[in-house]
Amino acid sequence: MKKVLALVMIAGLALLATSCAKKQETAAAKTLTKETVKVGFVYIGTINDEGYTQAHDQGRLALNEMGINTAYIEHVPENADCEKAIRDLIDQGCNVIYTNSFGYMDWTIKVAADHPEVYFGHCSGYKRADNVSTYFGKVFQARYLSGIAAGLKTKANKIGYVAAMPIPEVIRGINAFTLGVQSVNPAASVEVIWTNTWFDPAVEKQAALELLNKGCDVMSQHQDTTAPQIAAQEKGAFAIGYNSPTYSAAPAAYLTAPLFKWATFYVDDVNQILAGTWTSRAYWEGFDKDMVALDELSVNCAPGTAEKIAAAKAGIVDGSLKIFSGPLADQSGAEKVSAGSVMTDDEIWNMSWFVKGVVGSIPN
Repeated sequence: MKKVLALVMIAGLALLATSCAKKQETAAAKTLTKETVKVGFVYIGTINDEGYTQAHDQGRLALNEMGINTAYIEHVPENADCEKAIRDLIDQGCNVIYTNSFGYMDWTIKVAADHPEVYFGHCSGYKRADNVSTYFGKVFQARYLSGIAAGLKTKANKIGYVAAMPIPEVIRGINAFTLGVQSVNPAASVEVIWTNTWFDPAVEKQAALELLNKGCDVMSQHQDTTAPQIAAQEKGAFAIGYNSPTYSAAPAAYLTAPLFKWATFYVDDVNQILAGTWTSRAYWEGFDKDMVALDELSVNCAPGTAEKIAAAKAGIVDGSLKIFSGPLADQSGAEKVSAGSVMTDDEIWNMSWFVKGVVGSIPN
């Protein structure tokens, strides 16, 4: 009996020691310095894609300018390869990891559970843990402004939109863009084609050409490459970019582009880690925190565009313009937001329906 009790006590002490060690590992992470921190990034695309991943990498370079050591793995699929990439970065000594695509969410959570001593940030997701934050920008604000540029430019009143995945992130962007279009051109519609990919220039270009051949004379996109913009230029149409300033890719077509300013988040997050004040959070900010922007308007924009956009942006920043405020109807004309009401951040984040004026459907 004494032997059994002794074994139980030994097992208990071992478990306690393991628990304490994990707590010490986690606590040790709070003492990171510029000399000991190493930040790793898992990227869905390549750092020279002229789009989404390149924009994220500008944030990584901002950390380098602070004297922070960084590493990255690019072109990682949204499958078990993501888990491997995260673990590889940890093996390289990274104690802060950022994963930049929605489909990385579950892999990030899985590895984070095994490494409580490592800080994680997952872009555009909704699952968090004690050592995992989520982060994104309210780019729908900039999309609304880009919709103004498109609505003033179209002559056919038919605007195309090459969309990636049918998830709320993309849906709310399409809706905000459409509302921006309609604020200056109520007769215009926005037709959507889904590609079910984030990064595939050939597929994106084919979708854009299909829309252009239907008579759309302005293209917009939620895609990671410049292929839709190039297609628009080839057809003598105009285009709204995304993620990065890409006037040089299609100078005869480019109007402007909604942009993320990822350095705003990455610098703030790492500084909180270094200060020992970091806590898990759901970071989602917009113009007022300098997290999103609209690129410069090109010479291709219609007269009066700059003035309309400046007024709308001022309203968004001071709160007098609420993009998703009632009365607001869906495609069928059914009221979704009543007059005098405004959608909450949570409702906007989880948006799963199209506003009136969007042509196309959301796959189940």
